[in-house]
Amino acid sequence: MTDLTTAPDRAAALASRYPAHVGAARLYGEEYHRDTAGLYRALRARHGAVAPALLEADLPVWLVLSYREMHYVLTRPELFDRQTPWNALDLVPADWSQRWLLGTESVMRSSGREHEHRSTVLHDALAGVDQLELRSRCERIADALIDEFAPDGRAELMSQFALQMPVRVVSWMLGIPLAEAPAVVRDLIVLMNYTGEAPAAYGRLLARMHDLIRQRRERPTFDVASRMVHHSLAAPDDLLVEDMQYVVGGGQQPTAYWIGNTLRLLLTDTRFAMTLAGGRRSVGQAMGEVLWEEPPLANLSAYWAARSCQLGNHQVQAGDMLVLGIAAAHADPHIRPDQTVSVGDNQAHLAFGHGPHRCPFPAQELAEVIAETGIEVLLDRLPDLRLAVPAPELRWEESLWMRGLASLPVVFTPA
Repeated sequence: MTDLTTAPDRAAALASRYPAHVGAARLYGEEYHRDTAGLYRALRARHGAVAPALLEADLPVWLVLSYREMHYVLTRPELFDRQTPWNALDLVPADWSQRWLLGTESVMRSSGREHEHRSTVLHDALAGVDQLELRSRCERIADALIDEFAPDGRAELMSQFALQMPVRVVSWMLGIPLAEAPAVVRDLIVLMNYTGEAPAAYGRLLARMHDLIRQRRERPTFDVASRMVHHSLAAPDDLLVEDMQYVVGGGQQPTAYWIGNTLRLLLTDTRFAMTLAGGRRSVGQAMGEVLWEEPPLANLSAYWAARSCQLGNHQVQAGDMLVLGIAAAHADPHIRPDQTVSVGDNQAHLAFGHGPHRCPFPAQELAEVIAETGIEVLLDRLPDLRLAVPAPELRWEESLWMRGLASLPVVFTPA
């Protein structure tokens, strides 16, 4: 029997089964990460709204580049879903680093009435967070993080602040003891980097969620976990665990990169620099611009065609995988003919998704409070914050899915 997961046989299968993908652009590697935006422009010029592309191991996907087509995919669950089996599954190597794409039991992979019920539980549990109390907690957590490096006069804001802030706040919201937050941070970073250690990290995180469910079932409090466990529509424990993990994971990396990307904009764009009068352009406006220009979730995965259909200029087959290019759609010339015009106040972005699987609205609000409060406290505490390296030397993480800085070194007057 032919092993289709070896490179030569996979290439032969690609040529016979996916002819449109022969020689397609790779969404990985040095060339992709060197000029992602340029690659998207070239693909749009050649293919239009949808382009054939290859994931790591040269596995075939359709990359959606257009705002209109992405909106169409996200609002047609009868045509595009997250449950249809991938028709290239037999080509996937056993050690494929992107295997997580093939699914968990989280709410984002559910559909129909189950999705409606689980989404309601998440919405209601998160909506119960008192925003005044949340902002106060965010201020205290931000102050505590800044206290650790303020006397030094220098810091690396990704590892020491941006990546630390969200998980501490989300841990508090869920009811995870603060002492366990550093271990949760470490496991989440491993999980988001998709290394060989990711399965073990995921197992540890699920074990923490199991313990939390058991504790809150016995001793309910006023936290998010208690509201999820005791909701009238609560799912069985094995699914509750996945949904709590979704809250932690979804609240961590995107929010951390939202903080980091906004700080980068504030520190490098003269429109946001301090003026002699002491005024600063709105942090909120900078955050809004980041969601358009450098969305933390750069590409959305993974959707499959539930049946064969036309998408863009291509005939997509049932079981084909789609990657939804949020960053590419935000640069679509059909909706932004002049890319130099600021869109920070425009709420029509796709940074939180769209349609039935859009990020729950309370989660969006909570993420905004966490990011905005953290940034404002940092700027208040360290008003002369500035980059420690030239802006062009800042490095981005090499990820298809997330858009965030690998590091953000800064200097300031010791405080």
